[in-house]
Amino acid sequence: MTKTICMFNQKGGVGKTTTVVNLAAVMARNEKKVLVIDMDPQGNTTTGLGFQKDDIEKTIYDLFFDRTNVEDHILHSQNAKGVDLIGANSSLSGLEVELIEFDKRERQLKDIIQNIKKDYDFILIDCPPSLGLLSINALVASDSVLIPIQCEYYALEGVSELLRTYNMVKNSLNRNLTIEGVLLCMFDSRNNLSIEVAEEVKEYFKDKVFATMIPRNIKLAEAPSYGLSVIDYEKNSKGAKAYTRLCMEIIENNKDFIQKEDKEILKDTDKKDKDLSKEVNVEENSNEIKEDTSVNDNIKESSKDVEDDLSKEEKSQDNEPNTSNDDIETNKELEETNSDKESEESSETIEEDLEDTDVKKN
Repeated sequence: MTKTICMFNQKGGVGKTTTVVNLAAVMARNEKKVLVIDMDPQGNTTTGLGFQKDDIEKTIYDLFFDRTNVEDHILHSQNAKGVDLIGANSSLSGLEVELIEFDKRERQLKDIIQNIKKDYDFILIDCPPSLGLLSINALVASDSVLIPIQCEYYALEGVSELLRTYNMVKNSLNRNLTIEGVLLCMFDSRNNLSIEVAEEVKEYFKDKVFATMIPRNIKLAEAPSYGLSVIDYEKNSKGAKAYTRLCMEIIENNKDFIQKEDKEILKDTDKKDKDLSKEVNVEENSNEIKEDTSVNDNIKESSKDVEDDLSKEEKSQDNEPNTSNDDIETNKELEETNSDKESEESSETIEEDLEDTDVKKN
């Protein structure tokens, strides 16, 4: 089942785009089908996956007005194998104003991805650094929100406002929305400030903080300039290893979600199978009843035929005795007549013989 996660923090430069690009690349290497949606008008996620944002003809912006062929807007990254992208460019910057005219303007992105969700294991959405309609669309379309926080002095500034927006969306627009986790980025174990900020974040968010922390790493900073993820740029770097651990942590955390969704699908399938089985049984019983009725009709017809034959035979037998007696009497009379004729002929023959004998004597 598809899990949709958006990277959300209204502060800029905290690691949202870096996390989307690298997490998607690692997931794809772990044989997960991944779709990335760039909802930031800056288009940095689009660039980070190897595309020139100004050369893209079909972007996420176009889908808000015509979603008849969503598949035509999906790009297949050659730099991060197995990662698909719906890109963005500066045309997206005016969408928030245009969305005001839309009905259900907060649910537009959810409707866009509804028919393609089934093709992916994970959908990752990169939000802009704002609390406007683009971010709200991403939150409504998501199952969970991943919050990257930079391990610096102003890390928790604005977090209360972020959580207020999260709670507003959860209570009124997307009751199933959860916090996937809080990700500490740009962590430097040599820096006391990073350690203090990490402790403060863990105290505030408690078990929602990922065990994995993303370190400051030069390879992470260099990779986007080549349009590559850090795992494709330098797989043995600290940054690549950190995002690999984060990927495994997210996949492990979502086992229950996937199993729950799969169970619901199985329940629906079993219910449909049972309903279908009932329909088949009803149809079979109906056919059996029809067959029994047909057999009974045949028996009745056969019985009627037998009765008719018996009736005919009885009538025939009633006529046969009378005819037989008449024939017998007629035959007797004929026999008597024939017998008399034979006697007369025999008598005449004897008389003739006697006369001939007398003549010869004389």
